[in-house]
Amino acid sequence: MISILRRSLLVLLAALPLMGNAVAAATSAHDLVQDTTSRLLADLAANKEKYKQDPTDFYTALNNIVGPVVDAEGISKSIMTVKYSRKATPAQMQTFQENFKKGLFQFYGNALLEYNNQGITVDPAKDESGDRTSVNMTVKGSSGAIYPVQYTLEKINGEWKLRNVIINGINIGKLFRDQFADAMQRNGNDLDKTINGWAGEVAKAKEATEKNPAQ
Repeated sequence: MISILRRSLLVLLAALPLMGNAVAAATSAHDLVQDTTSRLLADLAANKEKYKQDPTDFYTALNNIVGPVVDAEGISKSIMTVKYSRKATPAQMQTFQENFKKGLFQFYGNALLEYNNQGITVDPAKDESGDRTSVNMTVKGSSGAIYPVQYTLEKINGEWKLRNVIINGINIGKLFRDQFADAMQRNGNDLDKTINGWAGEVAKAKEATEKNPAQ
């Protein structure tokens, strides 16, 4: 079992290619994954040294490429679950979406800068005739280990949107739902406190796994 920290690094690595702005020519979920992955790696190859010198610039760049491919609202509601999202105001939902991205970029972004494109392969396309499909990918880590990645996408208003990622058998949506529920318990069901402290929750997870890397 890989550590939670390593899982989180792979989350960022695997999710970022799907966070690029949609390509007009990409008419399928498979093409969208393939095209945006290639563009992300090309951008990193061109700007990696600059990003290493100025992490803030890197985080800003990551935030700027997050576009309409990701169903940010749907993912945020899924993490909160109906129990909490139905109580959240639009402003609270928007704040959580921003804090969720900030937490990942701030604490795990450097892992992407250290990735030297050891190997990312997108599997052949699956049936996309319905409103839900999956696109599989394999990511080769620096140690040579191979991690299977499965994106779940849904067609919303005629466009494919990312809804979940499963990495090496780990359901990322469930992982963060559990983390959010735990934070709500510790915060006495204070939604604002949990939302505003989400980046800190990600930091705590990072610190915990560094102290206990064998998880």
